[in-house]
Amino acid sequence: MSDVQTEIRNLEEQLRLAELGPDPDFFERILADDVVLVAENGRTSLAKAQVVRAHRPGAGPKFTRVEMHDVQIIDHKNAAVVTCRGRYETPSGSVTLHFMRVWQRVGEAWQIIAGSVSTAT
Repeated sequence: MSDVQTEIRNLEEQLRLAELGPDPDFFERILADDVVLVAENGRTSLAKAQVVRAHRPGAGPKFTRVEMHDVQIIDHKNAAVVTCRGRYETPSGSVTLHFMRVWQRVGEAWQIIAGSVSTAT
């Protein structure tokens, strides 16, 4: 595993834990201000504020368990592409989602600059 893959794997674990937190500060820091996200309905948006808001305590149903599977990290030196499958559980049920995220090194830090989510079939 390359150094980039190790760094991104660690950040992906921090992201998983931030989902459980919830930890809006993590998403504020890790998402680029102009992150491009493609939602399940195929719509593209600059949705950083929405993601941060959704992870504020008391902002809606919270996850009781988050598991990531089939994580693939492609190293592009100053960027990395992650694909994975996530199972999210709440007190009322669960959903499995597929993700693609693009991480870019910005100075000494990494940020998510693009991503997509789709419902697993």
